[in-house]
Amino acid sequence: MEKRTFKTSAKCNGCVSRIDAALEGRLADGSWSIDLTSPDKLLTVEDDSLSDDDIVTLVKSAGFKAERL
Repeated sequence: MEKRTFKTSAKCNGCVSRIDAALEGRLADGSWSIDLTSPDKLLTVEDDSLSDDDIVTLVKSAGFKAERL
C-alpha cells in the first residue's frame, strides 16, 4: 500500500475533526493522519480505496484545501 501525502489548509484539532467527518466510512480507521506541526499541515493516507482526486474532493467538502505532494 502506497503512502500518499497531501498539503492541507487545516489549522487546528477542530479542522481535523471536520476532515475526519468527511473521511469517515470512506477510509479505513487509522489509515490517515494530519500532522498539524508541519508547516504544510500534511495529511498522510495509507489506504488505496480512494483516488487522490477523491481524497482532495472529500477534504474540500469539509471546507479545506488539499493538494497531493
